Amino acid sequence: MEPNVKEIANRIRALREDLGLSIEDMAIATGRSADEYALQESGKEDLSFTFLYKCADKLKVDVIELLTGENPHLTGYSLVHADEGLSIKRRAGFEYLHKAPHFRHKLAEPFLVTAPYLTEEQNKPIHLSYHEGQELDFIISGHLLFAYEDHVEKVGPGDLLMYDSGRGHGMIATDGEPCIFLAVVIKPQGAEIN
Repeated sequence: MEPNVKEIANRIRALREDLGLSIEDMAIATGRSADEYALQESGKEDLSFTFLYKCADKLKVDVIELLTGENPHLTGYSLVHADEGLSIKRRAGFEYLHKAPHFRHKLAEPFLVTAPYLTEEQNKPIHLSYHEGQELDFIISGHLLFAYEDHVEKVGPGDLLMYDSGRGHGMIATDGEPCIFLAVVIKPQGAEIN
């Protein structure tokens, strides 16, 4: 199931209004200008995962609720088979397959990520993202150039990255093929669990 951008944007707007938050409040929370935020909330522009994650945090909901309109409901354990999960296609062809969308009170968000190989990215600066907490990325297949602030590392199958995701980080697939990796986004200590 691929979430619809317009439906997600409508859920964000409705929650923002229900909580009495202004566009300016959300712009600050997501690191955008009020005009940039309003454009994204209108559903006229694609929503990055970092944007969704920051919206969910400010709105005090699970990111899955923004994506699907449903609250996660499993509390003991969750099993998601190899070819299952909640598909989220964002950021220049990156595909995130959420591997525990129905588990409540998650301390971390697990994703199977496919980073496409894009020729046009190979000689450009790597786009950096920022979100609170930590991230663990385990490379399954393919290779990545991983940028962390002003450091760049080449990683491949079996390599594991763990980093403070509140600092600038980004990646691109290299060597002419996509890269598949397990990404676990870990919420910051003391974060309210939804």
